[in-house]
Amino acid sequence: MQTMAKPILLHLGDNVRWNHALYKKLEERFEIKRSYSMNREDFKVALETKKFGDFVAMYRPFWNTGGEMGNWDEELMYARCCEPFFFWDMNPYLHEKPSSLLPTSCKIYASAGAGFDWVDTKRLAQSGIIYCNAAAACTESVADAAIWLVLSTFRNFTESALAARSLDVDRYNECHRNLASTTHNPRDHALGIIGLGKIGYCIAQKAQAAFGMKILYNDIARIPIAVERKVGAQFFDQLDDMLALADCVVIATPFAGEKILNRDKIAKMKPGSRLVNIARGKLLDEEALVSALECGRIVAAGLDVHYDEPHVNPKLARMTNVELLTHIAGSSVESHVGFERMGMENIQSFFDTGKAISPVNLQWIQEPSG
Repeated sequence: MQTMAKPILLHLGDNVRWNHALYKKLEERFEIKRSYSMNREDFKVALETKKFGDFVAMYRPFWNTGGEMGNWDEELMYARCCEPFFFWDMNPYLHEKPSSLLPTSCKIYASAGAGFDWVDTKRLAQSGIIYCNAAAACTESVADAAIWLVLSTFRNFTESALAARSLDVDRYNECHRNLASTTHNPRDHALGIIGLGKIGYCIAQKAQAAFGMKILYNDIARIPIAVERKVGAQFFDQLDDMLALADCVVIATPFAGEKILNRDKIAKMKPGSRLVNIARGKLLDEEALVSALECGRIVAAGLDVHYDEPHVNPKLARMTNVELLTHIAGSSVESHVGFERMGMENIQSFFDTGKAISPVNLQWIQEPSG
């Protein structure tokens, strides 16, 4: 009796590090093929030549592995098939049409990380592929980092730390004497959160419980009133109205292709307010932020993410009222363990029930045409 071949799962990047028992279950269910650290062009060739076969799923356990391929855009996922035509003067012209490099058998791509600005989820959906992120795994870590940045903007710990590390006695003493006159406790101040999803809500919980802050939020849809009441949150359907009242604004929404805080929006912020970004650097107009900091309209900022990562805006880097991190808000062992696990759980759930745990592109899913 002939046994049926296992479906193929394409594992992108490094070995799993923590969830070995769960990975063993994947190995029992799928034939796992690996790309390891393959560069972009080699990966495209591998897809074109069907080196990995007709895989049914893709799994990327770490955000910084498998990244050798760069952005998952149309250029990576689609080949340009050229069909020559000839005019009367015999000059050829090439008519190009896109051809998917991903097999029609592929139905799900489960990846580490919360953000998905590096992958064209709509293009995947047009090929019938569900993309799943793992934002829930890093919620606690990102929220903790946001709280640190919020606190730093109120208390200007950055200036104090730099003065201490300078080993300059005069600078130390000046900071020691004068910092109190320009800093505040966050208690009873209004925290405005743009995007009250899992991470935004966790930030609200921590800020309300630890600091007694008032919670304001703006999002594309209002959360249930009973959930709002747990953190005393006030909903604003117009971002401008929230910006005018918030003493500190936290960006906690996914990147959807355009800046959410551009120069016009920053001008609507409450004079003397603060700004924190733990989402994506491209959500914020950094030059407009620099201008607002220079004129004092915004008194402090905390950025984990940057517009041109890994390059940091040099003007912001020179400001002692700006705390800068290296996109590590979600970086903890617990987050990485969760990313690894959640990707596998998404795949198992999809093939068990037909539904993934954390899909982000279902609104665009359609069956591939031919």
